[in-house]
Amino acid sequence: MADFEAVTKAVVPAAGMGTRFLPATKATPKEMLPIVDKPAIQYVVEEAVSAGLLDVLMVTGKNKRSIEDHFDRAHELEEILEAKGDDERLSQVREPADLAILHYVRQGKPRGLGHAVLCAKQHVGDHPFACLLGDDLIDPRDELLKRMIEVRGTYGGSVIALMEVPQEQVSLYGCAAIEATGEDDVVRVTDLVEKPPVDEAPSNWAVIGRYVIDPAVFEVLENTPPGRGNEIQLTDALRTLAGRGTDQGGPVHGVLFRGRRYDTGNKIDYLRTVVQFAAERPDLAPEFMPWLKEFLASR
Repeated sequence: MADFEAVTKAVVPAAGMGTRFLPATKATPKEMLPIVDKPAIQYVVEEAVSAGLLDVLMVTGKNKRSIEDHFDRAHELEEILEAKGDDERLSQVREPADLAILHYVRQGKPRGLGHAVLCAKQHVGDHPFACLLGDDLIDPRDELLKRMIEVRGTYGGSVIALMEVPQEQVSLYGCAAIEATGEDDVVRVTDLVEKPPVDEAPSNWAVIGRYVIDPAVFEVLENTPPGRGNEIQLTDALRTLAGRGTDQGGPVHGVLFRGRRYDTGNKIDYLRTVVQFAAERPDLAPEFMPWLKEFLASR
């Protein structure tokens, strides 16, 4: 294995306005919407921790204070639960604060994912880092991020997660042009296009919300003009890095992910995710699944 610096930091952009979930997100961050009884963003932090990343930076924005509160201690609530002898709920309340070392920085204006990542520059410094988007939840049994970090250790540069999607859906994602390597699940990325028209997509391998990024991305982002949606796109910066050698922060490789991904970025997929999680919970499934089957049979 080549001598590339280890990845120890994670960045979680959480500054979006969540307009798809209004009015629920008028005062509640989208990232705090529950997947049954745990906010989506906690699953993301748990994934980073499982991959060995205990230094986590949240890029937040206006009306996101409840995210910080969730990952802080709640002494009054803990005292009440402790007095009741409710050890199970006490452990659940304490767990978020004990997961990792959490840091926070604000993105003043919603100027795109690339700008949100750029807000992490001072904290990350000249070190590689993982970037995890809260809309995508990866099943912990699949260990995608850990594999991506391994690939970075072998090839250097940056690594993105790619998932095959139906051709008609490519315009919803960033899409990659790819070349094979000697590993079945690893490809070299030669080009990236953000949300291309269906007939212009370089492939149907779509970028999903997991990245391991070389710190050279910050210099590129500082010089990247607004792109699609008049926002600074991380895809555009990674496209630049894909054409570079390791001495300049490149190249970019992709891990072909064929595991379990849960999308929480829109209402329908969010509902699917909640049902899937509930169906696999041993404390809920025995009662929930018979009811669900009966409900569906009655429709």
